[in-house]
Amino acid sequence: MDFEQLIQQRYSVRAFLSDPVPEPVIRDILRAAQRTPSWCNTQPWLPVVTLTPSATDRFRETLWDHVQSGGMPRPDYPFPGKYQGACAERRKQCGAALYGALGIPREDKRGAMAQTLKNFRLFEAPHMMMVFCHESLGFYGGVDCGLFIHGFMLAALNRGVGTVAQAALATYPDFVREYFGIDPAYRLLFGCSFGFADENDPVNQYRTDRAHIDETVRWVRA
Repeated sequence: MDFEQLIQQRYSVRAFLSDPVPEPVIRDILRAAQRTPSWCNTQPWLPVVTLTPSATDRFRETLWDHVQSGGMPRPDYPFPGKYQGACAERRKQCGAALYGALGIPREDKRGAMAQTLKNFRLFEAPHMMMVFCHESLGFYGGVDCGLFIHGFMLAALNRGVGTVAQAALATYPDFVREYFGIDPAYRLLFGCSFGFADENDPVNQYRTDRAHIDETVRWVRA
């Protein structure tokens, strides 16, 4: 696909086939993502990637047990405290589309929570990636890592691999650092589950729209 096709067709996959992505394909995706621009070419991202379904399953089950045990969420960086204005409306529309595709009515809070908790099952994907950045690089290191995950998702789609970026996986950074043996100076920003999309699952049938650029851009002519 060309670049514009990739941008138009990418979506957040929330149901995956169990088939593994071949290791050479995963490596090709990461090589492409490594070309992401960064401040002074620091390339500050530290991705931790499971190459096999068995490695993913071990992490998935251990993470799930930790979440179910009632471990306190302590993300390295605070999540948004409140959504306002157009952002709040877009978030609301996104949630309505997701739960509508799954047949979860608005008043079904338990059903909505069950869907949210699937984040910590990695949506049963055969692979996952956690992205860390050294604390010394602060906000701009995080910006670079955001560019990296976007490059990763587009490179994956170009090879037929589906992805879903997950801030939820940054909820328990101490647990994740300990599990993978990551230096505490590296902050966990987000995760990404990936694999081949189950295109027959209803959760993969809905799409979000985008605001018209005249709503989001301030134009200057003089």
